[in-house]
Amino acid sequence: MPERARLPEWLKRPAPDPAALVRMKRLVDGLQLHTVCESANCPNQGECFSQGTATFMILGDICTRNCTFCAVESGRPKPLDASEPEHLVEAVKRLGLKHVVITSVTRDDLDDGGAAQFAECIEAIRDYDPSVTVEVLIPDFQGSLPALKIVLDSSPTVLNHNVETVPRLYLEVRPQADYERSIELLGRVKVEEPAILTKSGLMVGLGETHQEVIEVMQDLREADCDFLTIGQYLQPSRQHHQVIRFIPPAEFDEYRRTGEEMGFRSVASAPFVRSSFHAAEML
Repeated sequence: MPERARLPEWLKRPAPDPAALVRMKRLVDGLQLHTVCESANCPNQGECFSQGTATFMILGDICTRNCTFCAVESGRPKPLDASEPEHLVEAVKRLGLKHVVITSVTRDDLDDGGAAQFAECIEAIRDYDPSVTVEVLIPDFQGSLPALKIVLDSSPTVLNHNVETVPRLYLEVRPQADYERSIELLGRVKVEEPAILTKSGLMVGLGETHQEVIEVMQDLREADCDFLTIGQYLQPSRQHHQVIRFIPPAEFDEYRRTGEEMGFRSVASAPFVRSSFHAAEML
């Protein structure tokens, strides 16, 4: 079994505040919710939890897909929890959130991919406080336009769908996904609801070339994507895809400048950037 690559100095962080982790875990567990921060072993969870923010993960915590980069458990999901929107609102209320980020596992076992549950969560938050902005990070719904429209009809402020990596690596990294389908989804949002802001993200260090990243950025701009996040891939375990290269901070800065020149409204590009990291500030 190959050894995991040793982290360079720019990827080393101080240990998170254990008290902040415990407080958030108690809140989330008490409301029978999940966060992608925990499920995906996000390196930023200590910082986010200490600031009283989290990215909520709906539709359970078991994914029907098996991407080789992701730490979220895959397998047979449990039935949907009808009380999830209500519990989510309670968490928003207790944390005093003004910008809420909601993502999910992929649920290819559901007819609508979980789109109706996304819509119910958005509407429940809006019923609680119409001034709260809501960002959703959705799966591809297997390319279903009706499923996408269910989410769009609930009017999220930001719709995020990550391309994750370059097309050449999809078979190896995202075998059940399709690059063109993801680009088409983002473009369709602007056709159906031009006022909704769109966002996408990708990881680097998986074996892509610099030029391939630039081409993905160009594809996203052609789809009129507004926001872009680029971060370093970190291997969750020895069973996951290896880190091929650690990208130095200067190269992330170059991607940011290039993205801004392309016309993205905002580009967050740095080693620890993740899809929802400082999402409110980006908005």
